[in-house]
Amino acid sequence: MERASTISSQSVSFRFECRRYRLPFRAPMRAANRNWPEREGWIVRLEGENASVGWGEVAPIPEFGTENMEEDAEAIQTLGPTITQAEIESIPGKLTCLRAGLWAAASDGKLRTGLPGFLPVAALLPAGRPALAEVVARAESGFRVFKWKVGVADIGDELGLLDDLLAALPSGSKLRLDANGAWDRRRAERWLERCADRPIEFVEQPVAADSKGAQDLLLGLAADYPTPLALDESLVRAGDAERWLGAGWPGIFVVKISLFGGADRVLGQLAAAKARVVFSSALETAVGARSSLSAAFAWPGVQLALGFGVWPLFADPKFDGPASAPFIRREDVERIDPEAVWNALI
Repeated sequence: MERASTISSQSVSFRFECRRYRLPFRAPMRAANRNWPEREGWIVRLEGENASVGWGEVAPIPEFGTENMEEDAEAIQTLGPTITQAEIESIPGKLTCLRAGLWAAASDGKLRTGLPGFLPVAALLPAGRPALAEVVARAESGFRVFKWKVGVADIGDELGLLDDLLAALPSGSKLRLDANGAWDRRRAERWLERCADRPIEFVEQPVAADSKGAQDLLLGLAADYPTPLALDESLVRAGDAERWLGAGWPGIFVVKISLFGGADRVLGQLAAAKARVVFSSALETAVGARSSLSAAFAWPGVQLALGFGVWPLFADPKFDGPASAPFIRREDVERIDPEAVWNALI
């Protein structure tokens, strides 16, 4: 898979700087694995020998299986003011988000010409009953693909709410369900029975990635029910994508570039396998979103709606990506200014 720019030598060196952030969300994000009042991470700045500047974001989510902030902080303290590409590649594989942020900054480049002019976007709905009002508002603004967080309340209440939510969808719309690994086999089967023959595009991570026998259970559910399944938290550790491709995963791969160390290699494997991929937000700032959206526009396969209908996200809008809309245009990505985010952290 071709990139806008690549790193030609491990001897290439960069002047390294980073700024840590802790940014409150406009409203707490509620999901099965946590309630988030804020997002933490670092913005990375790498200046090359020719004065070129690249940007990246280090934004771990330990509940997803990434490293935590303390582990990244310890590793960052060992980095000097100048680092080489070889040093970036020698960072331990378990520090996936640190590797992802430095990789993005080291390979930073403009979008290539000849890419699609725009890509469709799925609107993120809040968990619980507030989704009903939100889906109406989002539909009025033109969205036709929606993502709803489930697995956060009583299963009977949520299944009843599912009927109301589907009834509120505009004709021809699709709904994605994101369980964030909240279900066991029995709950997953109950949900998938209800989803059959309904406009559910896919169910994302129905059981926990680290639960006993998770791979066999997910493969079995994918074979037994007609609604497609998607992997999310199952794809953040080194070798995860290769393992699932080797197992013959028939469903969808949700790719959060900010959580992938060595994204070029992973995306190359998925592209070679002609995998169905959804590029999705990791609730990062505009800097991380820029890297993810650049990869999405370069993806050679059929594009499912992006999981980037998350904005406005932060209490301070200076850190948001492009305004939430049914489509993201290439020029919206090109207009993201990482330096403005960097300066806002002073």
